Amino acid sequence: QVQLQESGGGSVQAGGTLRLSCTASLYPYTAYCMAWFRQAPGKEREGVATISTGGGDIYYVDSVKGRFTISRNNYFNTADLQMNMAKPEDTATYYCAAKRQLGPCPRLPSEYSLWGRGTQVTVSS
Repeated sequence: QVQLQESGGGSVQAGGTLRLSCTASLYPYTAYCMAWFRQAPGKEREGVATISTGGGDIYYVDSVKGRFTISRNNYFNTADLQMNMAKPEDTATYYCAAKRQLGPCPRLPSEYSLWGRGTQVTVSS
């Protein structure tokens, strides 16, 4: 039973855009924090962005602020990551994660137990 499914990865040139989407089969979806993490080869998994259950509390890692936007649609059970002004250092496998929690979302991967399989993003210079 796949609970989180990512889509939208691919290759883009530096400065380009990509939109990642995560579709969740979680109930009730509105009880879950949603997050995007990424992991580059040889590096630790890094929190990119989180969004609280109602969308009112959002976090971005400093390296993506002003370029990435996380959003969620509680009707369609999705969480998207809009990636603008992509940089080669954004190249990684991107993972969607979920945690049943109200209030501000956790930022460490160890705090999430639900994960998608990941989608590859490659940004060429």
